[in-house]
Amino acid sequence: MKINVLFTHTSIEELFFTGKTAVVIDVLRATTTITTALMNGAKEIIPVNSIEFAIKFSGGFGGQTLLGGERHAKKIEGFHLGNSPSEYTHEAVNNKAVILFTTNGSKAIVKAKFAENLICCCFNNLSIVAKYLVQLGKNFEVVCSGTNGLFSLEDSVCAGLLIAEVIKLNPAIELNDSGEAALLLAKQYHKNILKMMEKADHGKLLIENGFSDDLKYCAKLSCYDIIPVFNSSSIKALPHAEIEKLLAN
Repeated sequence: MKINVLFTHTSIEELFFTGKTAVVIDVLRATTTITTALMNGAKEIIPVNSIEFAIKFSGGFGGQTLLGGERHAKKIEGFHLGNSPSEYTHEAVNNKAVILFTTNGSKAIVKAKFAENLICCCFNNLSIVAKYLVQLGKNFEVVCSGTNGLFSLEDSVCAGLLIAEVIKLNPAIELNDSGEAALLLAKQYHKNILKMMEKADHGKLLIENGFSDDLKYCAKLSCYDIIPVFNSSSIKALPHAEIEKLLAN
C-alpha cells in the first residue's frame, strides 16, 4: 500500500484525484465539524468552495437546509451556523442537510471530488478511518487542507498519526517524502496534541477569536466511530452496519 501526503491542495488539479482514494484533513475545524454534525444526526453535508455558491445553492432546497461556515474564523453573516463543532448539536442538525463553506476544508474536499473514494478525517475519528482504509486496501492520498494555501502543523500531525495507525494494521506500506515528514511530526507531537495546536498558527488565530474550547474538542483522539464519505455531491456517514464490521475485525 502506497500513501502519499499532500501538505496543501492548492497546486493540485482536480483531475489528479480521478479514480483515486483520498483522505481530506482539516482538523481546525472543517473535518472535525463534519464528523460532529454527522454524529449528531445531520442527513448530509454539502461542501462548497465559495460563499456565493453556498447562498445560491441553498435556495434550491426551499429553505429545508442550513448554511454553515466561516470566513476569517468567524461565522458568516446570514448563515445559520459557523464552523465550530460546538454549534452542530443534535438539536441543531438532526435530520437536516448542511451546506458548508470554510476557508480551507470545504475547498479541499471540492478539489478532491473526482476521487473514487473520498473520506474526511480528523483526530476525533482517526482510528476508525485507518481501519477503513486498510479494509479498502488501496493506495491513498492524504490531503492536508492547510491554512490559506500554506503548510498547517495540525493537519500534518494528523496525517502522520493516521499513517501510524495504518502501519499498526498493515506494516507493508510505502511513503512519499511528505508522508515520511508527517510521520516524524506525529512522533514528535503525539503526546500532547492540544499543546501542539495551541502553538500552531491557526490554533493561535482561533484562540484570539475566542475559540479555545474548540481546540480542546478537536484534540480528542479517536473518540468517534464516524466515517464521513463524499459521494457525488454530498458527505454522509458510512452506514452503521459497515462500521460494526470494521469494529469486529
